[in-house]
Amino acid sequence: MNIKSISQVDVKNKLVLFRPDINSPINKEGKIINFNRINQTLETLNYLLNNRARVAIIAHQGDVLDYQNLIPLEEHAKILSELTGKNIAYIDDVCGDAAIEKIKKIKNGEAIILGNLRYLAEEMSSFENYVQLNPEDMKKVYLIRRLAPLFDLYVNDAFAAAHRNSPSMTGFQQILPSAAGFLFFKEYTMLSKVLSNPEKPVTFIFGGAKVSDSFSIMEKILTDNIADNILTCGLLAQLMHFAFGTNLGEKNKNFLEKKNILIYLDKAKELLQKYGDRIILPLDFAYNNNEKRTEILVSDFPKEVEILDIGEKTIELYRQYILNSKTIFYNGPSGVYEDSRFENGTKGIFDAIADSNGFSVIGGGDTVTALKKLSNESSVSYVSTAGGAMIQFLSGKTLPLIKAMINSK
Repeated sequence: MNIKSISQVDVKNKLVLFRPDINSPINKEGKIINFNRINQTLETLNYLLNNRARVAIIAHQGDVLDYQNLIPLEEHAKILSELTGKNIAYIDDVCGDAAIEKIKKIKNGEAIILGNLRYLAEEMSSFENYVQLNPEDMKKVYLIRRLAPLFDLYVNDAFAAAHRNSPSMTGFQQILPSAAGFLFFKEYTMLSKVLSNPEKPVTFIFGGAKVSDSFSIMEKILTDNIADNILTCGLLAQLMHFAFGTNLGEKNKNFLEKKNILIYLDKAKELLQKYGDRIILPLDFAYNNNEKRTEILVSDFPKEVEILDIGEKTIELYRQYILNSKTIFYNGPSGVYEDSRFENGTKGIFDAIADSNGFSVIGGGDTVTALKKLSNESSVSYVSTAGGAMIQFLSGKTLPLIKAMINSK
C-alpha cells in the first residue's frame, strides 16, 4: 500500500488540515457519552502538535439517519483540550470568512477545530452516495476551493469513515500533499491480519441485528477460504436455522420478516448448501419465561417463544471453536446483552476470546459497547473503531479513502 505516514513527512511549522473521525455517541441532552474515537485520534494529533505543526481540525458529528446526533463540535473541542493539555479553540464555521481568518492566526503547536462538516450540503449530499462525485467534481466543491489553498499538508486519520466518498475524505488529496495518521495504519494493519493470510484456523463470529453486514463479509471469507468456521448468533443464527429447515416458530419468523431479514433466506440457503460444514448453528436458545431466563433445545422447536440469546450448550460449543482458533473476529452481540438475563451468550464469547491464545479483533458499535459492559478491552488483541468501513474492507471492497490516499498529490 503506497500511502505516506505523517512520520514520513515534514510537519514542523506546516499548516496542516487534519481530518480525524471523532463522531461520538451522545445522550438525550446532547452530551458525549463515549470518548473512544476521540481517544483513538490523540496519537496523531499529539504528534502534530509536539512537532510544532499548526493544525486545523475538520470533522463530522451525527448523520442523516439520526438528526438528534447532529450537534456542533464545541464539546469535542473541550474534550480534546483536556486530553491534550492544549487549548484547542472551537469556531462554529467550516470554510466561511470567520473560519479562514481563524486558520490564518494559528500558531506553531496550536490547533483549532472547525464546525461540523455535516452542516455542509455538499458533505450531506454525498453521504451514503446520494450524489456521486467524480474526482474532477470533488475539486470544484466549495469546501475544497475555500480551504485547500490555505494549507501545506492534508492528514487523514478517519479510517472509520473510509467508506465515505465525501469532499472532506477524498477531495483534498488531489490538491494537497497528503499523509495518513497512525490510527489509519493501525486499523488497516489489524484488519488486514484477519483478511490477508491469517494464521489458521480462523473463526468468525457474527451476531447482532445487521444481517446484511454479516452476509457482505460471509460470501468473501467463505469463497476465498479465509474462514474455517463461522459461528452464528443473533438474528443471523435464526435466519440460518430457518434456511436449514428448522421451524423456530411463527413469532420468530414474523419478527425476521418485520425486520426485512427474510429477504436473505435464499442467500442463506445457498451458503449452507455450499459451505454448510463451516457455518455453525446454535444448539439451543434462551427466552423470557415469566421474567426468568429459560433455555430450549433447537430440537424442541417449534414453540412460540421469542429468542433473546444463545443457550449454554451453544456457548460451550462456541467456546471450544474459539479456544482452538489462531485468528478470531467478532462482530455483533450474541443476544440482548442490555438485559442481564440475556447477556450470557455475549459474555461467554468475550470470556472465550480472553482465554484464547489467538489474535482477536472485535468491531461494530454494539459489540464494542457490549465489551465495555461485560469484559474489558485488554482481553482482545484489537478493538476496531470502524463500523461500515470495517464491513466493506472485510468484504473485499476498495474503500474510497484508501483509493484517494494512494492516488494523492
